Amino acid sequence: MAVSFLKTKLYIPPVRPDMVSRPHLIAKLEDGLRPGNKLILLSAPAGVGKTTLLSEWVVGRELRTRVAWLSLDEGDNDVARFWSYAIFALQTLEPAIGQTALGALQASQAQLPPLESLLISLVNDITNLLSGDRPYILVLDDYHVLETEAIHDSLNDLLDHLPPAFHLVIASREDPPLALSLLRGRGQLSEIRAADLRFTPAEATKFLNVVMDLKLPATDITALENRTEGWAVGLHLAALSLQGQADSEAHDFVSAFAGDDRYIADYLLDQVLRRQ
Repeated sequence: MAVSFLKTKLYIPPVRPDMVSRPHLIAKLEDGLRPGNKLILLSAPAGVGKTTLLSEWVVGRELRTRVAWLSLDEGDNDVARFWSYAIFALQTLEPAIGQTALGALQASQAQLPPLESLLISLVNDITNLLSGDRPYILVLDDYHVLETEAIHDSLNDLLDHLPPAFHLVIASREDPPLALSLLRGRGQLSEIRAADLRFTPAEATKFLNVVMDLKLPATDITALENRTEGWAVGLHLAALSLQGQADSEAHDFVSAFAGDDRYIADYLLDQVLRRQ
């Protein structure tokens, strides 16, 4: 089964110019590269900065040559397409990885070749071609779009047999249906969750007053940080709403925003669009 190949799915996203560096989270990602740790999981709702954090880590720490990146979409629920793209991504590390497995996938017509044999071939290639203690990484971004049980099962099999220096990184809006409890119990899982990704007061201050150049007083920053619960997109939308406003207007906005409106995103989007 030939797969139409979209190269941009393998591109590592560039670092955002409005990014606030988060060294404590970078340190957690670095710790996930300890030998034998198989999975680094970023599980949190949309807009909290999962992809931005991974991009900062990969680009800022000069890990490009050690990271294979795959941005997933709904079309990847097809097993053959998913594994073809995963192999395409791994071949950015070493072109010879997965050639046998990919050939079997592309040669199959109506029936998928046995996944067990494909994974054995793929793991052997990873083990033989990415030698040494240097860590290598496969990032699967937006994993929540995948609903195919066979894909989850095959990834569990892959995780069971990965060499110690190879690590899978998954970014998802929800916990993937993988053997997380088993990996956690074995000390083979690192986790970054919504509470970790929440902007701290210091990060909110840097974003609002330095990156977005708003010069807000500490009380207004605290109100915005509390109301958004450190939600990165929420703070960004609030900042866009506040740009160009006089001090009194900005304070009125913060006071209204800190009220009882339940629909934060709708409120902020309305304010941004109204200002346009």
